[in-house]
Amino acid sequence: MYIRKRIYEIIEIAEPDDYISHAYDIFMIAIIIISIIPLAMKKISPAWRDVETICVYIFITDYFFRFITADYKMGDKSLSSFIKYPFTPLAVIDLLSILPHFIVINSGFGLLRLIRLAKALRVFRIFKIFRYSTNIDVVLAVVRRSRDSLIAVGTLTVAYILTSALIVLNVEPQTFDNFYEAVYWATVSLTTIGYGDIIPVSFVGRLVTMLSSFFGIAVIALPSGIITTGFMDEIHERQKNERKAKRKNKADDYHHKE
Repeated sequence: MYIRKRIYEIIEIAEPDDYISHAYDIFMIAIIIISIIPLAMKKISPAWRDVETICVYIFITDYFFRFITADYKMGDKSLSSFIKYPFTPLAVIDLLSILPHFIVINSGFGLLRLIRLAKALRVFRIFKIFRYSTNIDVVLAVVRRSRDSLIAVGTLTVAYILTSALIVLNVEPQTFDNFYEAVYWATVSLTTIGYGDIIPVSFVGRLVTMLSSFFGIAVIALPSGIITTGFMDEIHERQKNERKAKRKNKADDYHHKE
């Protein structure tokens, strides 16, 4: 029981005085970065393939440790913790980081696309860093805190994109061959990027484009304000908790001295 608890303490984000856990976090971040390097190469040498294999087996070991300590992570000592854990977001990311390495396929056009998909899935290893960084943990806490507001903004954005796409597709069918192209145009217009590869030419189409661009400025600003406010609240709360912990430690030390 003690061994499993100690493993859990090591593999989770390190406490300030837990140097072994700090070393583990740094080691795993280094392994993640090394494992991502081959994705930037069109051709991978045999040496890099061996490095990839070593990294994958380290990921497997890390996943095994996390699975056997799932009850500590989930806060539930029952068997259900071990059933629920593989379906948690970070556990799914761990699996997506490992499984593509074991996709063994031969040549063929249809299978070639599967190979490319498997390689693309390895990009999910970047998100494994979330486990080992306190700063990223703050970001995730802010997202959780602002979840409802961000979902509302996201819903509004998707609704506006689909509505704009439907409008422009019907007022200017000669420019847009299908609904997907209209959605692409609406998304680009909303973000005010404006690639210019699809351009409405009618008066109504251009009017819709202008309205979409103006609306995009407001929509992009909303998440920024929500996240900034969330950051400030999270930082203040953590500082408040740290001050409380320091006062408690001082009080405990004072009582021990007496």
